[in-house]
Amino acid sequence: DKRLFTKTLNQGDVFVFPQGQVHLAANVGQVPAVAFAALNSQNPGTTYIADTVFGSNPPINPDALAKAFRLDLTTIMDLQAKFDESSNIKTY
Repeated sequence: DKRLFTKTLNQGDVFVFPQGQVHLAANVGQVPAVAFAALNSQNPGTTYIADTVFGSNPPINPDALAKAFRLDLTTIMDLQAKFDESSNIKTY
């Protein structure tokens, strides 16, 4: 259903990503961070990344996407508009 989940983790916190969910992590703190990852399967399933990233609900912050994809804000906002669920029209 392309929902956006956000969570700020503190020292000792744990977060589990559901199987097949597109995810990203960013250190928003002022000191280095360490993350441990484990997989329970070699087959995570199929996820359409463009639908999930640009069509998430609520939308992912365009500034974060611009930085992650090294694109300008206009391009990111254009992509988000093309994958907007409320339009019921996919323009890709």
